[in-house]
Amino acid sequence: MRKFILTALAALLLISCGPKKGNLTVSGLDPAQFDSTYNDLPVALYTIKNNSGMEVCVTNFGGRIVSISVPDRSGKMRDVVLGFDNIRDYFPENNDSNFGAVIGRYGNRINQGLITIDSVQYQLPRNNYGHCLHGGPDGWHYRVFEVVEADKSHIKLALESPDGDAGFPGTVKATVTYTLTAENALDIAYEATTDAPTVINMTNHSYFNLSGDPANHTILDEELTINASGYTPVDDTFMTTGEIAPVEGTPFDFRSAKLIGEEIEADNEQLHNGHGYDHNWVLDTGGDISKVAAELYCPATGIDMRIYTIEPGLQVYVGNFLDGSVRGKRGVAYEIRTAICMETQHYPDSPNKPQWPSVELRPGEVYRSHSIYAFGVR
Repeated sequence: MRKFILTALAALLLISCGPKKGNLTVSGLDPAQFDSTYNDLPVALYTIKNNSGMEVCVTNFGGRIVSISVPDRSGKMRDVVLGFDNIRDYFPENNDSNFGAVIGRYGNRINQGLITIDSVQYQLPRNNYGHCLHGGPDGWHYRVFEVVEADKSHIKLALESPDGDAGFPGTVKATVTYTLTAENALDIAYEATTDAPTVINMTNHSYFNLSGDPANHTILDEELTINASGYTPVDDTFMTTGEIAPVEGTPFDFRSAKLIGEEIEADNEQLHNGHGYDHNWVLDTGGDISKVAAELYCPATGIDMRIYTIEPGLQVYVGNFLDGSVRGKRGVAYEIRTAICMETQHYPDSPNKPQWPSVELRPGEVYRSHSIYAFGVR
């Protein structure tokens, strides 16, 4: 009898320590696979939901959005962003990725990694074709954020970036707040302060595929609309030239909805330079967050996503450098053009282009950026 009791207790212990199906998220994630530490700081998975059944999962490692589950036209829940189903695969020693991450201090590229503030020049890391991309190789996408608020509908994360971090001047204290509304919109609000003049341009780097099935559907069959009559051309190192060019008469004209794949293979110098679409669009919204900046629609599922922002620009990148070498959630290989990134932002290399909106932040000022990703069905 004693042996039977001990065996039963051991079995119960194994069951209690293993994954519980009832504890999985709507997107199928096991939160236990995200309980870990990085640089001796705790990381975990946090889930926010609304009464409509929409769910967003976030980890404080890199402030990353791990999954976004929304209903399709038949009511089936679809996870519409790329990522991993465990925290280990997000760590840089296992994958060099920015799936779902908060990008800082400066989203996108800075020419030759050089900035000048008040006549003082600063050298930043040069990690992409000789330029500084996304704050350098150790940007905020690889930092552990502090969870300062968390409830069923929102999570607020904080990070302190010390003076000299990746060469940037000033100690910056930043927050990002994810709020899930009752109307199936993910509201993202950024704030930051500094104790010395610096530059900042925060954004989110989620990879969207509204089919929820990246193994079988690329992004080329989804429809895109961008409320922009201009864009910023790039050279063959992806650096903006300083020009704002009209989209009219080019493959960059998405003022009316069209399939992403419709003109992506056109004989166009900018498409050659970007290896496809990897450009900043100059929005016509004038910073008015009530106006739609862009819309993505998947005919296969009926899911659409509308983007609203106070930012002047939108970087659109269609996964041109995904090559199948990275396997994400459910073991799916992320092939070329599996997903699209739609990063609200100030323009790339704005610190070196004074004709463009400024990205400088000074003591006593508060940097604010606000974007909304609203989901629906047709």
